[in-house]
Amino acid sequence: MSGSDQRPTVTRRSLLIGAGGAAVSGPAIVRAQALGSAPRVTVVGAGVFGTWTAEQLRRRGARVTLLDAWNPAHSRASSGGESRMTRAGYGKDAIYARMAVASLAEWKALSQRSGLPILNPHGVLFFFQGDNPYLSESLRVHRALGLPTEALSQGAMARRFPMIDFAGVSAGMFEPGFGALMARRAVQTLAREFEAAGGRFEQRKIAAPAEVRDADRIVFACGPWLPKLFPQVIGRRIVATRQEVFTFAPPAGDRRWQPGPMPGWADFNGGDVFYGFPDLEGKGVKFAHDGHGVEVDPDAQDRRFSDAALAEVIAFRDRRFPALRGAPLATAEVCQYENSSNGDFLIDRHPERADVVLVGAGSGHGFKHGPEVGRIAAELVLAGRTPDPRFGLASKGVSQKREVI
Repeated sequence: MSGSDQRPTVTRRSLLIGAGGAAVSGPAIVRAQALGSAPRVTVVGAGVFGTWTAEQLRRRGARVTLLDAWNPAHSRASSGGESRMTRAGYGKDAIYARMAVASLAEWKALSQRSGLPILNPHGVLFFFQGDNPYLSESLRVHRALGLPTEALSQGAMARRFPMIDFAGVSAGMFEPGFGALMARRAVQTLAREFEAAGGRFEQRKIAAPAEVRDADRIVFACGPWLPKLFPQVIGRRIVATRQEVFTFAPPAGDRRWQPGPMPGWADFNGGDVFYGFPDLEGKGVKFAHDGHGVEVDPDAQDRRFSDAALAEVIAFRDRRFPALRGAPLATAEVCQYENSSNGDFLIDRHPERADVVLVGAGSGHGFKHGPEVGRIAAELVLAGRTPDPRFGLASKGVSQKREVI
């Protein structure tokens, strides 16, 4: 998806409020049409945010069409790929902890309905060097939410997870019940359910906002393509960065790397975060560097992995997971984040079109929140409920300063 930020004339239908028919302009709330009629909503983008928004709109009675230039969770999308972490550890950012907990219930239910597992609840381990406020704030938030998160000493982690070398680590926390989401499978399963329940999916390229017609309201949830569709409104408020992910074949017969014995994990590594997963469904033990890579064009970026990124991950792996030294490379993937200036999501109305809502900026941590992002977006579209100001367009800067991890 690409094109210019065209602003077609707002239709009379999109400016009606209730039965009174009073016209409005700008970012006003567009309420439901006449009593008994279901609003027609088009959602552009079938990634995790778009597909959950479409499903949440459908549940609330809207007639929903979901569009994508390819298919749900295709290989170029930020929602493509095998696995994504779900966890409630967010330091002081309680809003994301609450969203993760609420979303987890939806993921569990979807996984139970799916023919193959979507959620692997092997638990998530975070560990830190030195006195880290992220750890203390996460534990405080989790206690307030009533979560069974465990605070662990270095010794306790070493006894419980002997496949990890905790040299230099001071403390950590373990979140039971969270774990890995099988990303592509999750979105594609949800899309199938959406269609089976009466929603409509169309594979169609949208090169400009004006090409979306026959809808009372429109949601653009296009991930890294949002700046291309809305260059003047979004521009550099969202940037796509290259991310490389690797898996390694574990030693034969060694069950330490299976889900359960091994958790999902994140090493805060003095602020330079690495993370990974156990051997999910035999694909290999996953490693990734969570630092934002170079900026990329989602249509044109080279999807071949770099020797430098592989060498960086192997050096980390050999230091922190010494039993995997020499493990052969199993897979390598190149994807992208689409980042806001500080990591907060975008869920807001277009500033000049009352019938358009913009959803995006997953910023590398968004996948797990898909159900709640969809709910918030659906309530904005149908009921005009204003999201938290952190999700507003006005809060998005153009200078990258990551704050949400």
